[in-house]
Amino acid sequence: MRYDSITDAIGNTPLVRIDPEVHGLRTIDLYAKLEMLNPFGSLKDRAAWNMARDGLAAARERGETVVELSSGNTAKALALIAGLHGLPFKSVTNRMRIPEIKDLLLLLGAEIEELPGQSECLDPTDTDDPLTLFHQRLNRPGSAHFHTDQYFNARNTEAHATGTGPEIVADLDGRAPDWFIACVGTAGSSTGVARALRVHDPAVRVVGLVGEKADFIPGIRNADEVQQVGLFDPATYDTIETVGADDAIDGMVTLLRRCGLLAGPTGGAAYQGAVRHLRAVEDALGEEPAERRTAVFIVCDRVESYLGYVRQRRPELLGHAPAKNSVATLTDTEARTATVIDVADARKWIAEEDPLVIDLRGPFAYAALHIDGSLNIVDELFDEMLRGGLPFGRRRPVLLACPVGERSARYAALLTRMGHPDARSLAGGIVAWRDAGAPLVRD
Repeated sequence: MRYDSITDAIGNTPLVRIDPEVHGLRTIDLYAKLEMLNPFGSLKDRAAWNMARDGLAAARERGETVVELSSGNTAKALALIAGLHGLPFKSVTNRMRIPEIKDLLLLLGAEIEELPGQSECLDPTDTDDPLTLFHQRLNRPGSAHFHTDQYFNARNTEAHATGTGPEIVADLDGRAPDWFIACVGTAGSSTGVARALRVHDPAVRVVGLVGEKADFIPGIRNADEVQQVGLFDPATYDTIETVGADDAIDGMVTLLRRCGLLAGPTGGAAYQGAVRHLRAVEDALGEEPAERRTAVFIVCDRVESYLGYVRQRRPELLGHAPAKNSVATLTDTEARTATVIDVADARKWIAEEDPLVIDLRGPFAYAALHIDGSLNIVDELFDEMLRGGLPFGRRRPVLLACPVGERSARYAALLTRMGHPDARSLAGGIVAWRDAGAPLVRD
């Protein structure tokens, strides 16, 4: 194959059958769409190019900067595309959670602007959120930025409705699969592919996968965050199911070691969620169908950028001793034992007992608004601190807070297991505190 530009190599990725001995499905052929083989390394290459290409020449004439609210694969692809066309690129986010991606963006010449935000996700309905205000300003006439706007740009969805989806049909000899299982991030790929598949067969069942509320899986929104994405439409999915970080890593390891696929955790989550859903389907139907059915999931990107993510959550996979005191070691039963208090009780407790209040959000979210007197320790750093034992005394009670109260509850349970006599979690997190009208201060 010969191309005039690297962008000509975007798309037409392989569809690979997963060996039934690996997944164990009796009646369903499972296929992986290998989007990590796009030239910039991910599924987002398609959306980035489709959103940017028609506006690049005009942006260069006006001396604009390509801007996207992204800290991951979309930013990486846009940084490369912008560089190809002599344009600067800026990534705007309120938290860079994958150090390898941040380093790569800097190597590509990207500017990274981390803005305060009240949560870890853009909330377009919150007019006081600095990240939301910045998003609104980017779209005003006369802006010096070329904003590709992945969360609301229909060309994100179009890239997959005209590319990824039809490619799947073509590789299945003109037939749509019976199931399409998709992790939901911006919702562009799942919406676009579903649209294309249903043109060929309206009966295609679409399973959307979102992250557990207390977990972080790169590239996947959790059950609360996904509602804030402009392209997300619940009607796209026949069902929406959750996957956890352990699911993502387990699935990733299976794809790596049994299938030879250098998949990242998003692909692992898609595989694990697909097999779990399809096994339940087989168990419910019981009898063998007249012919084998098919299912497709997407391997979004490659593993190399996520070795730090794996090291933090599953160090034994990289030859390190597992951490004794880590939220990753909590069982579901232990996590449910956390002491959780609502906003009213928390305010009373703070006034009467003066607990140590620890805000687990990122520094920019904390800077935007936080409980007066609280101490900011980012959850990953707090997890690292706890591995060496309790970093503070047992005499003073502790109140933990995070965006929506899920992550903090797990840390409260962990502190209790480690012997702290009074560790509690703020129910609903900082969002609930704000919505209750309780006072917040800004740095």
